[in-house]
Amino acid sequence: MGLELAGVSEVGQSRPRDAAEEELSHRGIAGTRLPYLIESSPKGIAESRYPSTLGVSYPLKPDSLMNRFILCVSLAAATAFNAIAAKQPNIVFVFSDDHATQAISAYGGILADAAPTPHLDRLAAEGMLFQRCLVTNSICGPSRATILTGKYSHLNGFMTNETTEFDGSQQTFPKLIRKKGYQTAMIGKWHLGSDPTGFDHWEVLPGQGSYYNPDFKTPEGMHREIGYVTDIITQKAKTWLDHQREPDKPFILMVQHKSPHRNWAPDLKYLNAFDDGDLPEPDTLFDTYEGRGTAARDQDMTIDLTMDMGNDLKVDQQDLTQRFTKGTLDRMTPGQRKSWLAAYTPKNETFIDAKLEGEDLVRWKYQRYVKDYLRCIKSVDDSVGEIRAHLEERGLSENTVFIYSSDQGFYLGEHGWFDKRFMYDESYRTPLIAAWPGVIKPGSVSSDLVSNLDFAETFLDIAGAKIPKDMQGASLVGIMKGKTPRNWRDTHYYHYYEYPGWHMVQRHEGIYDGRYKLMNFYDVEEWELFDMEKDPLEMQNQYKNPEYASVVERLHKELDKARKQYDLPDIERQNLDEVDMRYHSKEIFKRLTGGGTL
Repeated sequence: MGLELAGVSEVGQSRPRDAAEEELSHRGIAGTRLPYLIESSPKGIAESRYPSTLGVSYPLKPDSLMNRFILCVSLAAATAFNAIAAKQPNIVFVFSDDHATQAISAYGGILADAAPTPHLDRLAAEGMLFQRCLVTNSICGPSRATILTGKYSHLNGFMTNETTEFDGSQQTFPKLIRKKGYQTAMIGKWHLGSDPTGFDHWEVLPGQGSYYNPDFKTPEGMHREIGYVTDIITQKAKTWLDHQREPDKPFILMVQHKSPHRNWAPDLKYLNAFDDGDLPEPDTLFDTYEGRGTAARDQDMTIDLTMDMGNDLKVDQQDLTQRFTKGTLDRMTPGQRKSWLAAYTPKNETFIDAKLEGEDLVRWKYQRYVKDYLRCIKSVDDSVGEIRAHLEERGLSENTVFIYSSDQGFYLGEHGWFDKRFMYDESYRTPLIAAWPGVIKPGSVSSDLVSNLDFAETFLDIAGAKIPKDMQGASLVGIMKGKTPRNWRDTHYYHYYEYPGWHMVQRHEGIYDGRYKLMNFYDVEEWELFDMEKDPLEMQNQYKNPEYASVVERLHKELDKARKQYDLPDIERQNLDEVDMRYHSKEIFKRLTGGGTL
């Protein structure tokens, strides 16, 4: 039988509005108030039912005048509802891992001409590019948890990547958006430890996942698929759109790529991309960290010292830890491995014969790293184009909001680094590009301070769902419409927690107002202040400069205000004398080689 009539009392009076709407919401048609519905059978409309407040439905005689009246009005109301429901926009959210804005040509920069991203550029041309989308905690899992909950790490419970599992029982936007009749699907990299909740469909990579022949986890268990991970995730998204969703319902589809996460293993078709010359180098590739403090000097994320010749740089002849051989090459099919070695072996032999040292060696490492990274980006860009084309072919694009972002930014040689974690610009700022036909003006650019903290609220607002008061961000819909709210934030708060751990970046918090950035490395009791207008590369700490005294005083007040606003607990400093893991890369090497040295 079909849907039961609701909203009319036994004596023909309307129920209270909230009760009727609650019942409709439960049935996936929230936002529409109907006096009743008609129950259907395989033969069509078999009978109308008059619902009582006691929950008992009384049949009406098929030939009664009242029945005919109810039928006509109900069909008219149902038609009106269908028209309303058809206007609920779909949402496709394509999300990558560690995608720097420097590697999207629409954002400009030194790599824009050498490594264009045509599909992402087209998305920006047809929608809005957000210049300052800032993350709350620049590391994979915590960023994803913030997107799901609309809350900072200390409240959603996912503060670090290491030994943390996301509490899937808490409030998340997928659970809330389902109440508005939306289907929810999660495909790709999850990286939150626990299984996804709030999704009608999910197929996720276990942990970090693999570039070649990846395993996928579903509610039914684990299985392996042959191919390149970005292509497989893209195809799964298209399959869900065509065969696994309910076509009469709006949906949110989250397509989450592993790429371009470390170890940056490109697809076979792009193994020789960018081989025709050297890529431009960032001005700070050989940064000495003068003008900054302990945290910048004592990290473990330099291209020079931290990168592994095998796993990171693909020189399998020097894969002393066997991480690359066992983790990547041995996972390939014979055909895949043959193609890979045919591309890399000649280049590796040329490198080995050159016997590079010093800055020449760093430059070679930079070229290998960034080329592999950009080769991975080519596949992500292809995915964006392929999914958008698929939506257009299926007639879905005009009623679909298409959003692209990443969990955080990344260093592509700036300050001599790779990875993320710091509040410095390259990892603090993440890409955000959105297209919404008929709503977002094509070619729009926003310089507002927006954040991954705002994503959950934005998804809910697009769907017409109520945004819970305990969410800490704000919807971006107004900005998308070209009308930034008058009370929009003018500062943004940041907090990174994972120390000791991978890359040994000190814990820190900070506040940014669009020009000045104040950072507190509280375990080492050091402060940094940067004037991003005069010093966009963040090379000179101005915290103790008397000329910036008023700025320091103001930002301290803003930081205290943010800590109170976001309900931060008091900071408890670590005793760094008790930290026994100074450089994580050396500890990993020792464990893998039985105590050897780098």
